[in-house]
Amino acid sequence: MRKLLGGLLALVIAGIIGAVLYMYLVPPTLLRVGAGYSSKIVCSAVYLQGRDPNEVLETDVQAPGNPILRAFKVNNDSVKERVHAAFLGLIAPMTAERRPGLGCAAVPDGNLAQADDQSAPAAPGPVTSQALWPEGAAVDLSQHTDLAQILANPALAGPGMRAIVVVHQGKIVAERYGDGFNAQMPLLGWSMSKTVTAALAGTVIKAGKLRLDQDRLLPQWNKDGRAAITVAQLMSMSSGLHFNEDYGDVSDVTRMLYLQPDMAGFAASQKLDAKPGTEFHYSTGTAVILSRIWQNAIGDQKAALEWPRKALFGPLGMGSAVFETDAAGTFVGGSYLYATARDWARFGQFLLQDGTWNGQQILPAGFAAMMHTPSKADPVYGQGMTWLAGPASEQTAGDDRTYGLPSDTYWLEGHDGQTVTVIPSADLVVVRMGLTPSDLNYRPQKLVAALLKTLG
Repeated sequence: MRKLLGGLLALVIAGIIGAVLYMYLVPPTLLRVGAGYSSKIVCSAVYLQGRDPNEVLETDVQAPGNPILRAFKVNNDSVKERVHAAFLGLIAPMTAERRPGLGCAAVPDGNLAQADDQSAPAAPGPVTSQALWPEGAAVDLSQHTDLAQILANPALAGPGMRAIVVVHQGKIVAERYGDGFNAQMPLLGWSMSKTVTAALAGTVIKAGKLRLDQDRLLPQWNKDGRAAITVAQLMSMSSGLHFNEDYGDVSDVTRMLYLQPDMAGFAASQKLDAKPGTEFHYSTGTAVILSRIWQNAIGDQKAALEWPRKALFGPLGMGSAVFETDAAGTFVGGSYLYATARDWARFGQFLLQDGTWNGQQILPAGFAAMMHTPSKADPVYGQGMTWLAGPASEQTAGDDRTYGLPSDTYWLEGHDGQTVTVIPSADLVVVRMGLTPSDLNYRPQKLVAALLKTLG
């Protein structure tokens, strides 16, 4: 019996060793995605936010995510500004690297030289002038002390709240930050980045380098039905391109973000599922394609990498904003813009002001209004990557009105509870940032409704 048990134990040990060896040599795709995600998120948090890598791994990556993520380990190389991640510290290793002015990029193919070749002028950082916001960093909250009680209400602020900024009549009238976060820390907007991508496309259109009705946008599309896709259709998520947006498993979006050094090339290679302009299909890949198209329209790669700061962030005073690129140098237009909550508020105020800032027309006349005009393919999605209903109210724009919000309310919305609410009729912008997974069923509409009621 002892010999039999010993033999069985040896078989079990050999099986475990064999499985680990196999995963080391041929790592499963899910583990490679997990390593890419872990390295990228930790890298950006360390080098853009100044946070501790292990704390970020635990709170931002592991706690709200797939249980498998708890078996990943990270190592921060502060000299080379790289973060390495691997399952059990050994299997499916992946590296993310910081580049000057462009934040971090996952490098799934190991081509660090290509990632090293990308750079842009450094973000100057949040404004330090003592002038009142938005010209400076000073705020006067004394006129609306009653709003502080609303922001302090856990049910209204929501679980995992990291920042709330309330702008009324062009001034910050209330703000609050979660533990470990402050007004100077850039925060990840996730899919709110899509709306900024649409605005950047608008600046290129204003420069005369691109048109909304322009088609034949990429050489690889010219020989099939994709040649008919227009810039306007990309901006309204009605390109007809196939794209699986499921974040719970290995899908098109997770493959693109964490396994593809050239994200735009991957997204653009998808087949047509529908005639362009006929069906709404939400796609992070679409926003990355749009980034590549407006960058191509600029012509020069160096000038394109400098364009966001030159054409948008600089004029708006968004000194903290860093739009990250992939390893191939395409802005990850669907996901990876970091900015302070106050700078996100600047962008919301900019949209409320119809694309003008300090008297300067940054977007083409009427472009900002077009961005939140219902698209032909879906009445709840705007023509410029905005939502016309808040989170979980995406069946009909009228759902927001059940919370008491005006009919002209529109939204920027991002993964894990990021929102910017813009209400032109109330001259109100509300930024709410956090780590709030959707299964917690938080509704920022309640926060915005309470603020509206108090502001009268």
